[in-house]
Amino acid sequence: MGTSASIDGSTTLAQQTEIKKRIASIDVLRGIVMVIMLMDHVRERIYLHMQVSDPMDVSTTSPELFFTRLAAHLCAPVFVFLTGLSAWLYSHPANGKTRSATDFLLKRGLFLVFIEVAVINFAWMGEYHTLWLQVMWAIGLSMITLAFMVKLPFRVIGAIGFIIVFGHNLLTPITFAPNEFGYSLWTILHDRNFLVAEGPIKVKISYPVLPWIGVIALGYFAGPIYASSYSGERRKSQLIQLALACLTLLLVIRGFNIYGETLPWQMYDSTIMSVMSFLNYTKYPPSLDFLLLTLGIAFLLLVWLEPRKNKLLDALEVYGSAPMFFYILHLYALLVIYQILIAIFGANQGSLYGVDDFYWVWIGTVTLAIVLYFPTKRFAKFKHTSLNPLWRYL
Repeated sequence: MGTSASIDGSTTLAQQTEIKKRIASIDVLRGIVMVIMLMDHVRERIYLHMQVSDPMDVSTTSPELFFTRLAAHLCAPVFVFLTGLSAWLYSHPANGKTRSATDFLLKRGLFLVFIEVAVINFAWMGEYHTLWLQVMWAIGLSMITLAFMVKLPFRVIGAIGFIIVFGHNLLTPITFAPNEFGYSLWTILHDRNFLVAEGPIKVKISYPVLPWIGVIALGYFAGPIYASSYSGERRKSQLIQLALACLTLLLVIRGFNIYGETLPWQMYDSTIMSVMSFLNYTKYPPSLDFLLLTLGIAFLLLVWLEPRKNKLLDALEVYGSAPMFFYILHLYALLVIYQILIAIFGANQGSLYGVDDFYWVWIGTVTLAIVLYFPTKRFAKFKHTSLNPLWRYL
């Protein structure tokens, strides 16, 4: 059987090889952002006494802390965009038989919301006093919304995504007081506030979801560039064009402080501080400038990763092939490690334990990434061979 022989009646062996290469690049990118996310969470465990604001205070944030936090900005946009893209791939499998993504998105979206509340919240504090509805909540609600959006015409989904991503900054002046009608809905969609501010368990919306709905819709709209009929060169060309469009637009609207970010940048006596000011964007909710930077970088990474193969990228692919498992595992590992450090050394930074030198964050990240690689690899292998579909949720 040669390379032109058909698999499942429609897909050739050459196409199957190309599909595996493309999907590997997506998992590798997920793996990269998982390790970056791990670094940010190590920071939040042992360097929280030097907390950063949103946007960051350039005058008080050291460059190493600023750029480490800036790298972490890549995580949520990549995951939400790739979630939308993956939904399109699910709906348009390589055998050519299209299927609805509604059930796929709805079930997994509800699962993520449940995991956020029941599993992830406890991993942060080791107790329940406030429910922090963060990135898994935002991805879950975005998936639920997309589950209904996929019934719309394909171009309408893309138009909705563009309108939300490029237009939501216009909504910034709109605010509601806690006792006003619309406060709860606006807190969920756009403002980072307490949904429940009193009582035994408070509820805080850390990730307002409206911009993320736009990002997941754009991810779904971009899905066809990963179709089996697309050549690698055509796909890479379009990804490069998307990246250049994002980054060029960012340079213009940020350079002249036109639109896309509530905090204008300014020149400082120090070049590094001027650069930091230019790259200092709002994450909660993500501003247009925030999304242009992170998605532009993501498109370039997808181009760079697709044809490459080496041991480091193979290892990163492992993290990306079982992202939920790694996410939960690393949070509980950090919780246990932090409790051990408190028991041994006590609170040396007010009520917190913390290190004095930031390089310990990088050392801790590398160490923990190596340690957690092995259980993640074993689970990824088990997940992909198990016949039980429930394991695929992790």
